Amino acid sequence: MKTYHWGILGLGKIAHQFAKDLQTVPNAKLYAVGSRTQNKADEFAQKYQAPKAYGSYDTLIQDENVDVIYVATPHVFHKANTIAVLKSGKAVLCEKAFGMNLSEVEEMIEVAQQNNVFLMEALWTNFMPTIKTLKQYQNNNTFGKIKSLQAEFCFKAPFDPDKRLFNPELGGGALLDIGIYPVYLALKLLGHPNHIKAKSKMSSTGVDLETQIYFKYDNNVEADLFCSFEQTRDNYAFIKFEKANIKLGPRFHETDKLIINKPDKTTAKDFNYQAKGYHFEIAHVQECLDKGLTESPEMSFEFSKDLISHLDKIRHIIGLKYG
Repeated sequence: MKTYHWGILGLGKIAHQFAKDLQTVPNAKLYAVGSRTQNKADEFAQKYQAPKAYGSYDTLIQDENVDVIYVATPHVFHKANTIAVLKSGKAVLCEKAFGMNLSEVEEMIEVAQQNNVFLMEALWTNFMPTIKTLKQYQNNNTFGKIKSLQAEFCFKAPFDPDKRLFNPELGGGALLDIGIYPVYLALKLLGHPNHIKAKSKMSSTGVDLETQIYFKYDNNVEADLFCSFEQTRDNYAFIKFEKANIKLGPRFHETDKLIINKPDKTTAKDFNYQAKGYHFEIAHVQECLDKGLTESPEMSFEFSKDLISHLDKIRHIIGLKYG
């Protein structure tokens, strides 16, 4: 089996967790890291035993020994960073949200296809055993049809207009940063809603501090979704089937546990693994590359476009503008 040399472009908080999990994946090696400052790159490379540390993104991209690059910069830079990597002929795993809007995502996909290079959105939740099991229950009609869904992602973030989370120039706001997870779950399980309602509390900088979203489907099926920087919650997801209720969480987007409540009994399924959970998407990327694929069958371009287009619709409803 080929050993894949990974590069990480952008060395913020999420890059550290990704690098830790990468060390647990067979045939994966963190080979090079790139930052805007050499000192930061050197420190990161030393911490995670990467042979190469670059003080610019361009020099990382130009390294011919790198096979695939994980783009971990803020949302607003995803398109430019991803396209630069794709044009070098390297595969890309780009952190969610894929782009700032549908137009950006379509452009990224077009460049990947033009260059015949693998590209995937890094929405790690999609590869969690809990989510895969939940989808299997649905596909197999194990508990009947889904009647309703609730999902939330909230954490208290002290307001600071200079921080990325509250800066519209950097794609700040709860919706794009954490609201993407509840919206993802609704689309994954229920598909396109017939009707969308949303309301937000906005910050003085013009981004959403919290957003409540309602998706309405046929047969009175509803998804009640919520994201917030104003409060900390346990971040459960509740899926009501005809024959059972399933609870994911706490922190449904990364949990290794699901609880099945049936009228006669309650069952907990635990998926115990040592890493944080990024190793599942890393392994999937390598499986795709082993097969010569340029698009993931599990995180398709079509799904990524659906996801960002629904975030665009919600953004339009609440009056959120970036940049």
